[in-house]
Amino acid sequence: MKLKNLKIRFYTNVLVGAMLIANNISAQNSNYMQWWKDAIFGLFLHWGLYSATAGDWKGHPTSRGEQFMMVERIPIKEYVTIADTFNPIHFNADKWVKMAKDAGMKYIIITSKHHDGFAMYDSKVSDFNIVKKTPYAHDPLKDLIIACHKNGLKFGFYYSLGRDWEDPDAATDYPQKGGRSNTWDFPNEDAKDVTKYLNRKAIPQIKELVTNYGKVDVLWFDTPELTPKSYSKRILDTIRKYQPDCIVNSRIGNGYGDYLVNEQKIEDNVNPKPWESCVTISQYWAYNKHDTAWKSTNTLARQLSEIISKGGNYLLNLSPKADGTFATQSEVRMDSLGKWIAINKEAIYGTKPWIITGELDSSYLQRIPERALTAKEKDILDAVNDRTSKALYPEYRFTTSGKTIFVFVNNPASLQIRIKSLADNISSSSKISLIGYSKKINFSKESDDWMVQLPKDFKPIIPMYVLKIIP
Repeated sequence: MKLKNLKIRFYTNVLVGAMLIANNISAQNSNYMQWWKDAIFGLFLHWGLYSATAGDWKGHPTSRGEQFMMVERIPIKEYVTIADTFNPIHFNADKWVKMAKDAGMKYIIITSKHHDGFAMYDSKVSDFNIVKKTPYAHDPLKDLIIACHKNGLKFGFYYSLGRDWEDPDAATDYPQKGGRSNTWDFPNEDAKDVTKYLNRKAIPQIKELVTNYGKVDVLWFDTPELTPKSYSKRILDTIRKYQPDCIVNSRIGNGYGDYLVNEQKIEDNVNPKPWESCVTISQYWAYNKHDTAWKSTNTLARQLSEIISKGGNYLLNLSPKADGTFATQSEVRMDSLGKWIAINKEAIYGTKPWIITGELDSSYLQRIPERALTAKEKDILDAVNDRTSKALYPEYRFTTSGKTIFVFVNNPASLQIRIKSLADNISSSSKISLIGYSKKINFSKESDDWMVQLPKDFKPIIPMYVLKIIP
């Protein structure tokens, strides 16, 4: 049976050539993007004053995580008092970088300024920053970028572009006029001029980030909101003036940028443009002591295999506590995921999508459908918005390097597996091995399917086996 006639096949590659998804997204073959495309896996960090409240405000739990300032309509003069006790005395940049590197991550992105407008670095543009307002009085991002470069990891700054609740001119229009603005301190939305905010604060701070920290590898923008197209271009030009090889994501706005961002979701098929899925390890982007929705290591590894089978990067978000440590749940998952990646790294790094991205095991004919979002859930998609699947079911994912095919056997129903997608792409003379296992693997063809017998004496760290096939 030919591949095109397979009955149980899903997510086949939609390799549509070089068609551009966004009119100004940079060309995929640009040399400065190569390290990013090779990196595959990165660490995202949301860290700020919101980490200190840890999901509470005045004795009650808050919603929207790191955006609780807006939900609770907290005046700036009151919100800034959180800084009085923000003192991350246990922050250790080398330990953070080691954790990321041991987990197989190749780059780190951290919040330099989130929607609250508070800078987590030593900004001369605004005193609303960690050095001027907290007892810590130190720039942790300078330590982190030094540690990254010392240990061979790339580094990037997150910057909230269109939202800033400390600035009187940061107007927004999502989901309606003023919907994400500070309307409790600055109620007159019509009087706001977003270009004044961009000229007074955003652009000068972006210039600080690209001139005061040595080599910056990524500028990761968020929420462009009402940023005019001319300003998106001006910001990009500023970045490239001082950091010619700095990669910029598409959230700089107005069609500019080097790669596309999928927040809390994964592409349905292969996208010919560079893309990245940023996904939380738990429910919230920032640390929240009430958070219980921790993804299992199994889920994280499955998401990684799905993303790379479709040609994307995986940016996994962790949430540091205010004292500079991480929740035990994060550390445990990073450790076990890193050990699994270390064993199976040849199927991950330096690979590309195969002619088919994935196949459901014949014992499991369809995915568990995602439930529809409620109206309330749709309203908070920019805060608590995880739309990735947590279901664990028998599935195969494919990558390739040269002529070699790698098969991620995810949560098999039994040790004898049936793979239809290989069909006529391999033969009885092909070599099939199980990564991390030194003994011979038995396989045979049955009709148009390939039967592979997984060994009883091999127990992977998580129930995901990786086959290496040399046709």
